Amino acid sequence: MLAALDHVQLAAPAGSEDVLRGFYVTALQMTEVPKPAGLAHKGGCWFAADGGRMQIHVGIEHDFRPPRKAHPAVRVTDLDRLATRLEQYGAPVMWNVSLPSHRRFHTQDPVGNRLEFLQPLP
Repeated sequence: MLAALDHVQLAAPAGSEDVLRGFYVTALQMTEVPKPAGLAHKGGCWFAADGGRMQIHVGIEHDFRPPRKAHPAVRVTDLDRLATRLEQYGAPVMWNVSLPSHRRFHTQDPVGNRLEFLQPLP
């Protein structure tokens, strides 16, 4: 029955769309996806990678507080290159070695959403 994960929804405070675009489009090299007309008035922004197969939707939450633990985990093909890009952008890169079959790190987007990036070990 279950076929694929369509998107991950994150939250952000009102007015943060431009700084989020800078992070997701510039640092992560994702593409902004136009929100459908019926949802665009709510603010926020949507981003896609891998030909649209992976999407992160960021919606506006009026009492926004970034989650401390919850996060999406994104599998990548060149973890070191991504870590370098994020550090050059000014995002924190916190390496974690507690998952023996993968290399991984956590970072935060500009509003504090936690993101994990990981690459399986050969």
